[in-house]
Amino acid sequence: MKAAELREMTAVELTKKLSELKEELFNLRFQHAINQLENPGRIEIVKKDIARVMTILAEKQ
Repeated sequence: MKAAELREMTAVELTKKLSELKEELFNLRFQHAINQLENPGRIEIVKKDIARVMTILAEKQ
């Protein structure tokens, strides 16, 4: 997800997106632990998306 797309969202939408991304990261880590993860690179992408959302939330406050 691009930062420009995130900047157009409201704080409530960003908070919801953050919780969705954290849940996805949890599921990806769980799948990785039991060796069922098809694309391990997805973990890094989700982590970066979480960081982007948190940064933009901090900018809005």
